[in-house]
Amino acid sequence: MNALNSLMDGFGTALTPLNLLWAALGVLLGTAIGVLPGIGPAMAVALLLPVTYGLDPVAAFIMFAGIYYGAMFGGSTTSILLNTPGESAAVVAAMEGNPMAKSGRGAQALAAAAIGHFAGGMIGTILLVALAPTVADLAVDIGAPDYFAIMVLAFIAVTSVLGSSRIRGLASLLIGLTIGLVGLDQMTGQQRLTFGSLQLADGVDVVIVAVGLFAIGEALWVAAHLRRAAAEPIPVGLPWLGRDDVKRTWKSWLRGPFIGFPFGAIPAGGAEIPTFLSYVTEKRLSKNKDEWGKGAIEGVAGPESAASASAAGTLVSMLTLGLPTTAVAAVMLAAFQQYGIQPGPLLFEREPELVWGLIASLFVGMVLLLALNLPLAPVWAKLLRIPRPYLYAGIMFFAAVGAYAVGGEVVDLVILLIIGLVGFGMRRYGLPILPAVIGVILGPNAEQQLRRALQISDGSVTGLVNTPFAVTVYAVIVLLLAWPLLKRLVIRGRTRVDA
Repeated sequence: MNALNSLMDGFGTALTPLNLLWAALGVLLGTAIGVLPGIGPAMAVALLLPVTYGLDPVAAFIMFAGIYYGAMFGGSTTSILLNTPGESAAVVAAMEGNPMAKSGRGAQALAAAAIGHFAGGMIGTILLVALAPTVADLAVDIGAPDYFAIMVLAFIAVTSVLGSSRIRGLASLLIGLTIGLVGLDQMTGQQRLTFGSLQLADGVDVVIVAVGLFAIGEALWVAAHLRRAAAEPIPVGLPWLGRDDVKRTWKSWLRGPFIGFPFGAIPAGGAEIPTFLSYVTEKRLSKNKDEWGKGAIEGVAGPESAASASAAGTLVSMLTLGLPTTAVAAVMLAAFQQYGIQPGPLLFEREPELVWGLIASLFVGMVLLLALNLPLAPVWAKLLRIPRPYLYAGIMFFAAVGAYAVGGEVVDLVILLIIGLVGFGMRRYGLPILPAVIGVILGPNAEQQLRRALQISDGSVTGLVNTPFAVTVYAVIVLLLAWPLLKRLVIRGRTRVDA
């Protein structure tokens, strides 16, 4: 009841006219910035951080919350319509959303994403209010072997499910892991794959990798095919979901938050893992398996709901432990420190107005996001009517601006072009893109957790499987690897019985 009373006080703070204005402004700015390829929520919050210097802390963080969710939806918009994710959490949405757009159902995909964000954000924020202390305790108890096991599960799952073969999925993953090795060794400080370049010492930013593989690679691929045949304008569908679409997606909207929220609360890669796991889950449970890869609406609804719930989950560790689990949470932590506030166990006691006003603003932001963006779905979908040469020229321009904004170095543009050429080659030879991005995002973290686990166990491999959680995850991995073989044996057994 104390939490509920505090939440009611938070609504009193968040629903003041001025704070509502900041929330609406944050949602609009976040969506507008998120639509630009390469400029995701973290960059949006970072770019707008100086703007809030003169604001009251409560107003500033309410605006940040709006920017966060708005940018996530904006990233999904370009991911669905143009196959160019604005940020890494929107990568999975492109897999089914872009084929839907190409078949004339782009607005339906956007509507499914918007409602998914609303459902995921609402359920995730309710879980934040109800379960924050419990989830924080669980996050404290999870150690390096558990984190490494989770990341191995993500690697195996991403190479097993995506693409035309496991070999191609593994090759794509290795490309991503190799890119993730570039820079200084986090534990020894030695340079790896930098070729003597000081600019590469900090590694290759995941934004540059995602934009290069998706935006530049897609633009080059389209340009190569435009020479053979003139591009035809892609038809745009109606902006609302029909009864059949709702019937197929409502369960996905409700399942996503329970996958996304726990992963958001622990430092295991942010929204990337839960969005992919949600995609895999929906694919396994779908009755329309022949549509997957061609535009299955469940593949948009579930992952987007999981991504939004994951965003709420990140606030658990940040507010209760002062532990940022994503880039956005890290920027928001810097914003807290800018106001002389230190997140942690005592934050709820020392700054109740700020914390509960921020949590209440998440509910308000979700409503504003749905109210503003659902009617705008056909407007965003009309982007597809722009002639492709102009459209992809604009994409390449904004991709270059986004890549340059990451570090302000010219070498970033060179890296962007090189990775774009890699993305073009991957499309040419049928390698899926997502495993490479997952490898870049999780590779360095997986290496660090592996080395920590081995250090704790004095180099013994048993240190990787010395917790019940890790053993359970590895059992799931074995089942995932053995499933195709078991499936064949079951089918053969049934065939012999029938014969």
